[in-house]
Amino acid sequence: MADAIADLDARDPLAPFRAEFQLREGLLYLDGNSLGALPRATAPRIADVVSREWGDGLIGSWLKAEWVSAPQRIGDKIARLLGGRPGEIVAADSTSINIFKALAAAVSLRPDRPVILSERTNFPTDVYMMQGMEAFSGGRLRSRTVDPADVVGALDEEVAVLLLTQVHYKSGLIRDMTAVTRAAHEKGVLVVWDLSHSAGAIEVDLNSANADFAVGCGYKFLNGGPGAPAFIFVAERHQLAARPVLSGWFGHARPFAFEEDYEAVADIGRFLCGTPQVLGLSALECGIDLMLRADMRELRRKSVRLGELFIQCMDERCAEFGFSLVSPRDAARRGSQLSYAHPHAYEMIRALGERQVVGDFRAPDVLRFGLTPLYLRYRDVVEAVEQLRGVCVSGAWDRPEFRERAAVT
Repeated sequence: MADAIADLDARDPLAPFRAEFQLREGLLYLDGNSLGALPRATAPRIADVVSREWGDGLIGSWLKAEWVSAPQRIGDKIARLLGGRPGEIVAADSTSINIFKALAAAVSLRPDRPVILSERTNFPTDVYMMQGMEAFSGGRLRSRTVDPADVVGALDEEVAVLLLTQVHYKSGLIRDMTAVTRAAHEKGVLVVWDLSHSAGAIEVDLNSANADFAVGCGYKFLNGGPGAPAFIFVAERHQLAARPVLSGWFGHARPFAFEEDYEAVADIGRFLCGTPQVLGLSALECGIDLMLRADMRELRRKSVRLGELFIQCMDERCAEFGFSLVSPRDAARRGSQLSYAHPHAYEMIRALGERQVVGDFRAPDVLRFGLTPLYLRYRDVVEAVEQLRGVCVSGAWDRPEFRERAAVT
């Protein structure tokens, strides 16, 4: 098997991208679905922004260094990755804030419908934002969740907007964006798609799917850095009719006229709020530029092969230890991650970390491994499973310090 794995790595057309990232020798990093690795271009770019653009250029850099247009410029680059048109995405704020913006905009287009719908087990922040909107509305809106299999059947004339994550954060299950959007539109329902585990991981075509709204984060597969700005997509057909709930000055038609009454700009810029996060946007742009150099079809092909190899190794080397595959075995239904359930999942992730294998844990019992094709090698997958087997055989996970839950898992 070793020769076959070496051959896969030798013939990998994406292999040169690994050198574009700062990765410690010996580290097996399978957590890029939570925080992407650092592109080597990012540190010098941030140093230049700080020392030259900020340090020397000072306030003049809003124009000379094009800080003021960064949300739209980077948004257009993200659109190229996701099948959006120029002027349909801006990079700004956090995913949670953008979820609130998108939900509020969708509700404004369906004022006679009181229900915001999602699935149980969705990523918590998505549902929290729904609940926050319900509370803020004083009872006019109702947030409702149903079992994942019942989502389409729950669409009716009361539902204003459906909020779904395309690639489930825990299982990696891929929703069919086109089919779900079509079913929602047949009932007059708008859809907000959370692409946090899709962007940079699988092929996405928002306009082919006739998507209404979408959001996503910049720090996972897009490698924008911790807390990187997120993005929001608003289909061009909705932009002028949808009301921005966060009517900040950068969404104003004439922000530097300093007018007392709000008038939204007549384009995607109305979904901006406050001053652009220049440092974060600069780091994010490095990650996006790197992604744009890769062939998404090839990236997806490698992701599938990495996943198949991981499952094969787990079946052959760890079947006796009680792991249960949470992710779909069918690669067409699985994003760029693999999740396994085990009663001692948390302790095992901690023990793996001590062996320089980095995955993460999702409550209550899931070990989660991200498959990031730009820098993950086939041999890394094989070695990660061998290390997990070693943790199980030796009982290395069974230590008191590994049972203490950290603030971040």
